[in-house]
Amino acid sequence: MAKTKPPVEKNQIIELEFSDLTHEGNGVGKIDGYPLFVPYALPGEKGKVKVVKVKKNFGYGRLMELTEESPERVKPECEVYRQCGGCQLQHMSYHMQLEMKHKQVTDALRKIGHITDVPVHPVIGMDEPWRYRNKVQIPVGEREGGLVAGFYQKRSHRIIDMNTCLIQDEDNDRMVETVRIIAEKAGIQPYDEEKHRGVLRHIMVRTGQKTKDIMVVLITRTRDLPHKRKIIEGIRKAVPNVKSIVQNVNPKRTNVIMGEETRVLWGDEYIYDEIGGIRFAISARSFYQVNPTQTEKLYNKALEYARLSGDETVIDAYCGIGTISLFLAQRAKKVYGVEVVPEAVDDAKRNARLNGMDNVEFFVGEAEKVMPWWKAQGLRPDVIVVDPPRKGCDEKLLEAIVDMQPDRVVYVSCNPSTLARDLKFLEEHGFETKEVQPVDMFPQTSHVECVSQIVRKGEAGS
Repeated sequence: MAKTKPPVEKNQIIELEFSDLTHEGNGVGKIDGYPLFVPYALPGEKGKVKVVKVKKNFGYGRLMELTEESPERVKPECEVYRQCGGCQLQHMSYHMQLEMKHKQVTDALRKIGHITDVPVHPVIGMDEPWRYRNKVQIPVGEREGGLVAGFYQKRSHRIIDMNTCLIQDEDNDRMVETVRIIAEKAGIQPYDEEKHRGVLRHIMVRTGQKTKDIMVVLITRTRDLPHKRKIIEGIRKAVPNVKSIVQNVNPKRTNVIMGEETRVLWGDEYIYDEIGGIRFAISARSFYQVNPTQTEKLYNKALEYARLSGDETVIDAYCGIGTISLFLAQRAKKVYGVEVVPEAVDDAKRNARLNGMDNVEFFVGEAEKVMPWWKAQGLRPDVIVVDPPRKGCDEKLLEAIVDMQPDRVVYVSCNPSTLARDLKFLEEHGFETKEVQPVDMFPQTSHVECVSQIVRKGEAGS
């Protein structure tokens, strides 16, 4: 059978009408059924496209000129939007962003999970979808003899010198620039990743949204930080409400930002923040949600789906620093949290003490190994909550959930594809998905979080 040749060739310029979006937000247009993926194009638009890559079943194009614009197109607010790549969706209206994310979730459930009859509610968006991030990590480099701090250019390690990032807290923005100037005046050498030389690799700033506490973290290649006192004095003078100045040492040739050693240069080891009336201690290396406004909405929905009356035993797998666990502990009889990262479990225990909660316990270990041990000890949870990384739940963890037979499972997900895969497994093993609520935790980007309510078939009220 003869191979069918794609109807386009590399470098060809064609007229294209766009009918859809990919999950990354690229426009999709078809030529004789052959799809071309084109960044910055929107459904309903027409334009001239240069074909830049041709594969057997699809290709990629570059938008050269728009001949018909969508009413949903908006002018990007950010000056370096196209170079940076940190945000993918600033060229589309916020309404369209939410519609795209809803479709991303429903498509994944249908295509991967074969789940078609479950309500997927409209995405919970933000009233003000800018300036929401409470943590920024900016690489530092050198240009024309001076220090530059900015995000990497798309698909490269070239730093874009930038004055502001519109999805970062404004205090964080100002703080990064302040630290850059102070470090430059002190003569601190930026890290050169090609030669593996220099001192300052990244500047990280964390801000408590409710408390306005500020932590500055200087991530260095060397343990020695020249002019340390001068830098500390400069930061304290420039930012009176800074609570913590920390150095993290990362001597390795790696893309991983933080190293193993962290030490406080001045102030406290922790800053504090609140979500839903619960107080959290946050260290330089703590995992803490970057959008507390939306996190509260996400966790309140998880709490609603858990349907707690005060008599339940709950397991929180992948508990992190205990954020969801403590929300659940407000209404549950007992919560058991399990997490593989020992430092996170230490933080979780500290946060429980901070809030005077004695009905929650935290354990270090892999949930898929700890949960069968708990079952052997006679623990039977009424509710299991999971909030896994992007790769989703380990299949052994799903098997442990099935084995424990909870009445309800609440699945918090940052990846609709792995969520759909895992829901399919649970549906095939005696559980039923009742509803899914997407939440926009990262406006202007293509990411979407979801919380799903799952019940055991035959459970009262299912």
